[in-house]
Amino acid sequence: MENALATLGNDMALPEPFGAADTGDIFPPGFGGPKALTRKQKAAIIVRLLLAEGVQLPLTALTENTQEDLTIQMSNMRFVDRATLKSVVDEFVGEIEDVGLSFPSGLEGALSVLEGAISPATAARIRKQGGVRHTGNPWETISGLGTERLLPVLEEESVEIAAVLLSKLKVSTAAELLGRLPGPRARRVAYAVSLTGSIEPDVVEKIGRSLAEQLDAQPMKAFAEGPVERVGAILNFSPAATRDEVLDGLDQDDAAFANEVRKAIFTFANIPQRLDPRDVPKVTKDLDQVVLITALTAATGEMAETVDFILGAMSKRMADQIREEMENLGNVKAKDGEEAMSAVVAAIRELEAAGEVLLLAEDE
Repeated sequence: MENALATLGNDMALPEPFGAADTGDIFPPGFGGPKALTRKQKAAIIVRLLLAEGVQLPLTALTENTQEDLTIQMSNMRFVDRATLKSVVDEFVGEIEDVGLSFPSGLEGALSVLEGAISPATAARIRKQGGVRHTGNPWETISGLGTERLLPVLEEESVEIAAVLLSKLKVSTAAELLGRLPGPRARRVAYAVSLTGSIEPDVVEKIGRSLAEQLDAQPMKAFAEGPVERVGAILNFSPAATRDEVLDGLDQDDAAFANEVRKAIFTFANIPQRLDPRDVPKVTKDLDQVVLITALTAATGEMAETVDFILGAMSKRMADQIREEMENLGNVKAKDGEEAMSAVVAAIRELEAAGEVLLLAEDE
């Protein structure tokens, strides 16, 4: 279908006169067959046939001029006899079968095909050097961006632009972004949404292209995660003594940053506050039993709450069995205990990344 669409695009873009074979609105039997039709008329026939058969054609992938030509051509046609239709279809199928391989048109098309195969930095540099402008539907590009990329637009652009952006996003994404705006700003943007009903489609299209190019022009970041997340991830797997010492030092240098890092940290001691009890069986199911017992045995003092939390989420029989094995294990070396607790935390993080468990925020 992609090759067919590309062929249609080529057909519609031919420079031959629009009315080269427009001898009437109706094509009666004996009209002269497909040779008497222009390639634009043939393309219109194929599109009409496919739509009549319920095929969903991604015609938005064509250029705007091509879409306009196709629409005008279809408006000038009425009836086609069966013999002519069959001849046009046979010719079209023959051209499609002769296509061995198709390449995307333009630099943006090539970059789309190579997405994921080349680095984002290389793609951004090529776009900048080639002056590539966004083609196709810019709102599809914008909708695929994360909320972190879109939030600055809502914060910095005019409320009218922000209202258009919210209106074009999925409801869930728009709600998340609106909730992250300060109260007064959120109210102004929400009110501006009520005024977007009279905006012309061309204006919305121009706003989308402008935002897409603006977002694409943002410099690439060297790191996928922010500094808070990176420091938090490092401290997650650091020994407790090292973690406490680093956080104490951060408190002295930048208390606000230290507070954000504490929120990003998820350790064995945080499990009761961050993990839903119903998700405990998912964590323990594939976890090595020896690792779990070692971690629970080593968790003393302030971390005893985590032990009670995990065992309390199990069946009584399973919990009693683990307690018995903990007693048989006896004392655990500090290093072995740290490694076992880190393994439990890593298992929870893997399940979170896979979307199987959801870690709660501290205030939840």
